[in-house]
Amino acid sequence: MTSIKEQAAISRLLSFLQEWDNAGKVARSHILDKFIETNRGKTAPELEQEFSQGASLFLVRLTTSLRITYVTDSCLEKLLRSIGIFLSAVSSNRYLIEFLEVGGVLTLLEILGLEKIKEEAKKESIKLLQVIANSGRTYKELICESYGVRSIAEFLAKSKSEETQEEVQVLLDSLVHGNPKYQNQVYKGLIALLPCESPKAQQLSLQTIRTAQSIIGTTHPSIVDCVLKVLGTMHLEVQYEAIELIKDLVGYDVRQALLKGLVALLIPSVKETSKLQAKILSDPSVLQLAPSLPMFLQQAAAAKAIGVLARNDMSIAEELLYLHVVHGLMAAMGNMDHSNSQRLASLTLECFVQMFPLVAEHVRKGMGEELYQLFLSNAEDLYMKLDSIQADILAANKVNVTKALRLHGGSYSMNILYGSHDSAQMAYLTHFEKEDVESKE
Repeated sequence: MTSIKEQAAISRLLSFLQEWDNAGKVARSHILDKFIETNRGKTAPELEQEFSQGASLFLVRLTTSLRITYVTDSCLEKLLRSIGIFLSAVSSNRYLIEFLEVGGVLTLLEILGLEKIKEEAKKESIKLLQVIANSGRTYKELICESYGVRSIAEFLAKSKSEETQEEVQVLLDSLVHGNPKYQNQVYKGLIALLPCESPKAQQLSLQTIRTAQSIIGTTHPSIVDCVLKVLGTMHLEVQYEAIELIKDLVGYDVRQALLKGLVALLIPSVKETSKLQAKILSDPSVLQLAPSLPMFLQQAAAAKAIGVLARNDMSIAEELLYLHVVHGLMAAMGNMDHSNSQRLASLTLECFVQMFPLVAEHVRKGMGEELYQLFLSNAEDLYMKLDSIQADILAANKVNVTKALRLHGGSYSMNILYGSHDSAQMAYLTHFEKEDVESKE
C-alpha cells in the first residue's frame, strides 16, 4: 500500500504528463524550457526521483513528439536537448535502449539530411549521436548499419557552421575508435570528403584520416590522388593538414606512388598548360587569376611537401632524386606566372644542393655560373631577381641527376652528404619548420 507522500508524487507526475499531452506548441516549448533548466546534469536515479520513478513515461512522450514533428522543426532543438538529458545521464542505459527501440538513430540521421531544419537542431542531433556512439561498440555498429557514416559525412561537407563541423569530427573520431567491423567504412567516408568544397570539412577530414590510418594500418588505393588534389587549395590550414598526412603516408605501401605524384605536380601537364594558354589568348585578364589556379597551387604545395619530406628522411630524399625531382624543381623555379611556386621550389632545391654534392654540381651546370651564384646567395628571394631569359633556362632545363646517381652506385655516405654543409642544412630545416607553423596558423 502506497503512502500519502508517494500518492502525492504519483499525482504530480500524472498531472505533469496530462499537461504535456494537452499542451499546444507554445505551452510545450515552455515545459521543455523548464525541464532543461531544472534537470540538466542530473543522473538517472535523480531523474527517476524527480518523476516519481516514471521518468520513462516522459521520455517516451519526447521521442514520440520527435518522430511526429521533426520534419516541421517544431521545438526540435529543445526536444533534442531534453532527450539528451536522459541519454547522457549517469546510469542511463535503460533510457538509451528505450530511445533506440523506437528508431531513435534513424530519426537523428534523417534530421541531418533535411535542408529546412536549422543548423542548431542538427548540431544537437550530432551531440546525441556522440552520446550513443560513446556508449560502446554495439551502438557504434548500429549507427554504421543505419547508413550513418554517409549521412554524417554528407552533413559535414554541407554544414555552414565550423562549430557544428567540429562536433561532427568528434563523432567520426569516436566511430573510428573501438569499431573494428566498420572502421574501414568510416575511413573510406573520410577520404570521400576530401574533394568537397568546404575548407573546414577538408581540414577536419584530413586530421581524422590520420587517426584512422594509424588504427587501420593499411591504405585505400584512392587516397594518393585525393590528397594530391587537396594540395590545390588556397587555404593554408588545409594544405598544412594535407602535408601532415603525406608525412604519415610515406610510411605505408603508397610511398612510391605518393612521391611520384608529388614530383609530377612540379611540372603541370601539357593538357593543363594548353588550356591556360588558350584562355589567356581569348581573355588576357585570366593571367590575373594565375596565383589562384589549382595547378599552380598544387605545384607550390608539392615543392613545399617535397622539402618537408626530404629534410625529415634521407632515404626519401634519395628516392626523390631517382624520380627526377631536381629537374622538376628547377622547372617550377622558372614559372614566372606563380611566384610562390618559384620561391618554394628554390628553397627545396637549396636543400638538395646542400645535402648532395653531386646535385650541386649538376644544378650549377644547368643554371650557369651567374644564375647559380644568385641562387646560392639567397634562394628564397631568387625569383625576384630572375629575368625572362633566366626563367626560360630554368623552365626548359635538361638536368638529369638520376643517370649520374646510377654511375656513382647509389647511396652516399653521411660524410659526403653533409660534410661541411651542416650549419647551412640546419638553417634550412629551421626555415621550413617556421613555415609549417605559419601555415598551420
